[in-house]
Amino acid sequence: MTTLVSNERDKRGGDTRIRDTRIDVLRALALLTIFVDHVPGTVFENWTYKNFGFSDAAEAFVLISGISVALAYGTKFKPGSRLLATLKMWRRAGVLYISHIVVTMAVIALFCAAAVFAHRPEMLTMINIEPLMKNTPQVLLGIVTLGHQLGYNNILPVYAALLLAAPAFVLFVSYRPVPALIVSGLLWLVAGIWQIAPLNYPEPGLWFLNPLSWQFLFNIGLAAMLHVKRGGRIPVNPWLLGAASIYVVAAAIWVHSPLWGQITWFNLPVVIGGFDKTFLSLPRLLHILSVSYLIVALPAVSNLFRVRPDNPLAILGKRSLPVFIAGTLLAMAAQVLKLINPGGPAYDTLLIAAGIAMQFALALYLEWLAGLGPSRAKSVREEAPPRPFGAHPVPARAGGY
Repeated sequence: MTTLVSNERDKRGGDTRIRDTRIDVLRALALLTIFVDHVPGTVFENWTYKNFGFSDAAEAFVLISGISVALAYGTKFKPGSRLLATLKMWRRAGVLYISHIVVTMAVIALFCAAAVFAHRPEMLTMINIEPLMKNTPQVLLGIVTLGHQLGYNNILPVYAALLLAAPAFVLFVSYRPVPALIVSGLLWLVAGIWQIAPLNYPEPGLWFLNPLSWQFLFNIGLAAMLHVKRGGRIPVNPWLLGAASIYVVAAAIWVHSPLWGQITWFNLPVVIGGFDKTFLSLPRLLHILSVSYLIVALPAVSNLFRVRPDNPLAILGKRSLPVFIAGTLLAMAAQVLKLINPGGPAYDTLLIAAGIAMQFALALYLEWLAGLGPSRAKSVREEAPPRPFGAHPVPARAGGY
């Protein structure tokens, strides 16, 4: 069986590391799907991943995020380097937080501009902007404390919360993977049954994506990748393959049948018998795990996502944060344009194609820019005048995310 390790090699500073482009490609597909889904009303919305099962691109994104944390920090989280790895994860969480605040304010400005210049005041009642207009001081405080989140702008807060807890996750999963997943699963179950989640502020309600629930999926990805990195394998079991295949096919049929739409079945708690996204109900969780298992366990499927490192999809997935930010802003702009002029299939095609093209352009530009780094440093060293004997060089600034 092929594992989640490819033969593509990435040399950085003399350290040869293996980079699995399949993870980048799957992340890229999740990002592009999120973009399309965040422009409701287009013809393309009916053909994305969410239309073929219980889960959607958000589940794929969080699962891949857990895998990515294991790849980035799993082997570094050892005695003597845990503090540095922890600080790096927390710094990344801070970057995500700042990115979320900036994107939120830009989206508010975008809808306000449409309301003013397009004479569409109803824009200020959409995607949870209306409370800001009515209760500005409290809602601004809510935005800063993540208690008030705009519609279609909910993923970065939960990801930032998961990264804040990631050092504890990595430590626990590294030493006791089975007990760690049992505790994580119990937390998911308790949060779902008793509806425990971070509170909104100042509006009533809970976070749209509950980190106490979504941490279970994140930790499953984390534990699976740590297992593989230590030489383990994801077992290929015919019974599991059959069960996963049946479940995926049944889910695709279910969402297009009269069965779809019921809050829960057999009077079970929603987290067990429903399809709630906030608490990551069991059918959604099983669906993304079934799809993932089929991708990992079947080489014919897995290898479809294996590409060269210079493939545009691999580059887009590699530059996930700036692409996600750009995709969110582009999706919100497309929403505004779609509300002003509903258009038709040709108009939808223009909006979606332009947005996707701009995301690819940004990713390729960032990759090209990163490639200039070593060349620039080399040319500076070659052109710099010789230092006086005994002078000490100024240490270079460490690279950021």
